Amino acid sequence: MPSEKPAKTAAPARTRTEKVHQALRSAIIEQRLAPGSRLPEDAIGESFGTSRTIAREALGRLAVEGLVDLKPNRGAFVANPSLEEGRGIFHVRRALERAMMLDLSGKIDPAIAGRLRAMVAREAAMASTNEPEAIRLAGEFHLTLAQLTGNPLLLRYVTETVSRCSMVLAMYGRPHSTDCGAREHAAIVESLIAGRIEEAAELMDRHVAEVAGRALLNTRVEQDIREVLASYAQAIQHA
Repeated sequence: MPSEKPAKTAAPARTRTEKVHQALRSAIIEQRLAPGSRLPEDAIGESFGTSRTIAREALGRLAVEGLVDLKPNRGAFVANPSLEEGRGIFHVRRALERAMMLDLSGKIDPAIAGRLRAMVAREAAMASTNEPEAIRLAGEFHLTLAQLTGNPLLLRYVTETVSRCSMVLAMYGRPHSTDCGAREHAAIVESLIAGRIEEAAELMDRHVAEVAGRALLNTRVEQDIREVLASYAQAIQHA
């Protein structure tokens, strides 16, 4: 009698706080909420049809990630780094991601190679049709590489710096083609797969430097947080 296959374990359902946290995070990373924007708990609760307590918990998580500043007696705001702070963040990111690439030596098997190629192919496909999605996929690419190192501390720091760099670009970045990032990612992947780790590290360093070089001052526009969060709230309702 053939043995029964073990049932697949379903992914745990996300809590309401996790859903709101992820939605707010996406709104920040996708540059829909500008740096310095006020994040009132009541407006967030109203947008997502939830309590202020859940909004407060989600904002607390974002503060730990460095995406939100919690100011006593004033409330929560999207983190608002200065241009000089932004340069410092990118400097740290370059060092972290070079170390990350060196740590990937011997860890790229055929299955992982296929996964990485598929990621950059999707990013390239989105570059000309859906820029917010291409930006999200670009960040996911870097976080995936950090996960592949198996180093949780490195993953934590890369996650924070990549998120903060996204905000710096949202605040200071000039318009640019996302095709550039996709092509740079593809070159990094091919070097990794070929085992040319030093070359991959150099390509990553150059890539992050190029991203940093796209920063310059832009004028900010006032936003209505309810308007910005409407589509994210709708997505949660259908999740």
